[in-house]
Amino acid sequence: MHTPLHVVTGALGYTGRSLTEQLLGAGGRVRTLTNSPERPNPFGDALEIKPLAFDDEDALARSLEGASVLFNTYWVRFNHRLFTFEQAVRNTKTLFAAAKRAGVGRIVHVSILHADQADDLGYYKGKHELEDALRGLGVSHAVVRPGVLFGRFDILVNNIAWALRTMPVFGVFGDGEYRLRPLHVDDMARLMIEQAGRRENTCTDAVGPEGFTYRGLAHALAEIVGVRRAIVGVPPRLGYGVTTMLNPLVGDVILTWEEVVGLMRGLLDSDQPAIEGAVRLTEWATQRRDDLGVRYASEVGRRVQRATAYAEVK
Repeated sequence: MHTPLHVVTGALGYTGRSLTEQLLGAGGRVRTLTNSPERPNPFGDALEIKPLAFDDEDALARSLEGASVLFNTYWVRFNHRLFTFEQAVRNTKTLFAAAKRAGVGRIVHVSILHADQADDLGYYKGKHELEDALRGLGVSHAVVRPGVLFGRFDILVNNIAWALRTMPVFGVFGDGEYRLRPLHVDDMARLMIEQAGRRENTCTDAVGPEGFTYRGLAHALAEIVGVRRAIVGVPPRLGYGVTTMLNPLVGDVILTWEEVVGLMRGLLDSDQPAIEGAVRLTEWATQRRDDLGVRYASEVGRRVQRATAYAEVK
């Protein structure tokens, strides 16, 4: 019996790793396209590894030949000297074109909640442009829109817990009453696999069962990890300025101004139903209270230290 081939971008990373675990666990064939082929591979020979050759569309198309589904998790979080939104948009369009040339049956693409409602923010503008490009491609597709993902190797929730453990006071931007709906990365992967099995073009908000205000999330995490901290509202620009002063200490970009704006606009919230059976953040965090936030999780570190497992990145 023929086993369909699934191609996953970034199977050695975050969402891609959860996808690959579930696909292989179900007996699937998986090939990854990755910029980090030297990163430790927990899947061994079960995972075929190819380069994510954005500069060679012919090679990219060859690496996609025979695939029934392409799961695209590739993106960048912010502009940096090593990567930009403009570059990521261009690269993803090349990937889409290569998938069409290769005859890929369906594309499942990770976007962002409210991608079409914030073109003044570079992250959202890029995601909006790519959603439009995918819809015009002429290939069966599913757009999956998360807001905040949590789970093994996550950054945002871990680093909130890290700040609560490390800083004497935790500041929220403004009143902190804007909302977000976090989803566990394994539930995100499960949703993407479900969407891969459909034929119609879809766009789905990927949100979990618990909604929080930003202030409420900080209070919940402080209680879970067992610290008592004053959680105070600060002028947004002041709070952002403090985070930028901390950047050199952690060797990372903790938060961008665009991320602050998007958060305060409520762009990480949704009124759509939660993914059925999804893990609750408070339950997950409680199970990991001894480890959550003990180490800072570095976005830039993961981009630079490409031969290092996420758990070991400094």
